[in-house]
Amino acid sequence: MTESFRRSGEYESFDSYANPYQGAQQHASSPVNPEWPPPPVQPPVPPVTVEPAAAAPAPKKRARGPFALLAAVAIVAAAIGGGTAYAFQELTGNDTAATSSTSTNVVPSSKKGDVATIAAAVSPSVVEISATLSNGSSTGSGVIITSNGEIVTNNHVISGASSIKVTTSSGKSYTAKVVGTDSKKDLALIKLEGASGLKAATLGNSSGVQVGDTVVAIGSPEGLSGTVTSGIVSALNRDVTVSTDESQDQGQQGGQGGGNGQWPFSFGGQQFNGDTGSSTTTYKAIQTDASLNPGNSGGALIDAAGNIIGINSAMYSASSSSSSGSSDAGSVGLGFAIPINTVKSDLASLRSGGSDS
Repeated sequence: MTESFRRSGEYESFDSYANPYQGAQQHASSPVNPEWPPPPVQPPVPPVTVEPAAAAPAPKKRARGPFALLAAVAIVAAAIGGGTAYAFQELTGNDTAATSSTSTNVVPSSKKGDVATIAAAVSPSVVEISATLSNGSSTGSGVIITSNGEIVTNNHVISGASSIKVTTSSGKSYTAKVVGTDSKKDLALIKLEGASGLKAATLGNSSGVQVGDTVVAIGSPEGLSGTVTSGIVSALNRDVTVSTDESQDQGQQGGQGGGNGQWPFSFGGQQFNGDTGSSTTTYKAIQTDASLNPGNSGGALIDAAGNIIGINSAMYSASSSSSSGSSDAGSVGLGFAIPINTVKSDLASLRSGGSDS
């Protein structure tokens, strides 16, 4: 029987009143009234073991370490810089590509503007294009934009071609088919057959280009593949007019048309490299003094960070003048490129056949 202890005399009167049997137990040897029955025997009360209550788990404190700080900084920076989609991709593992309005660094920041580094990084993404025409052949350049062989070039490079051969910087040759053309923008998209694992160029943002920016041009002038030249952006938004007529003379080996091996174009109210004909189109171009020659058409104009900012499309040659001798042929610092933002906005149309289909 569980015992309870109490100090002598403590709460005596209260206990006797509350439990009349308690006093009877204590004086059982001399009962007050012998006729009263003895108090009932209380069964033993088993001891109760009280387990301590399980402590509630302490609430976890939010991580304040470097990882949480970096994650927070990444989200805030991305939201401010306009790259929210890219930051979300990085943090969630979503592999959906997002188009960024800013340029990336294809070359290391410490090598920005270094022509040799830019050439090494971008040359594998530039190809030589040889098109067989009904009256001869045409040689130009192109820029790889997907690893499976989508290539952007000028429409006038492949216009009227019965077959197209493409040679990469490594010397490997492919047959290509025309996917879509847009003669009004002088753009075309071709696709290599059986290609994979190619190095795609990084398409930059031509809206951020400024006069005086360093640029590099890569192409195949006169069939000399992988030729690299450099210069600056001389002017922006030049109105360049080119022919859209496939009947233009394109029979010059190593060129893209015109009697002197270059595609005719009009600029500043004058015609260069031959007659553009009656069917023409005009686009806004980036002007550069980087050396461009026949065969550079369709090639890459690249910024200091290694991003493609334009597709080279037209170049002036002094030999187009009847008063100029052959010694005057070649680049005189007047080249033009289609801004890459124009190309990017036209890609969906080109992939579906282009506006000429």
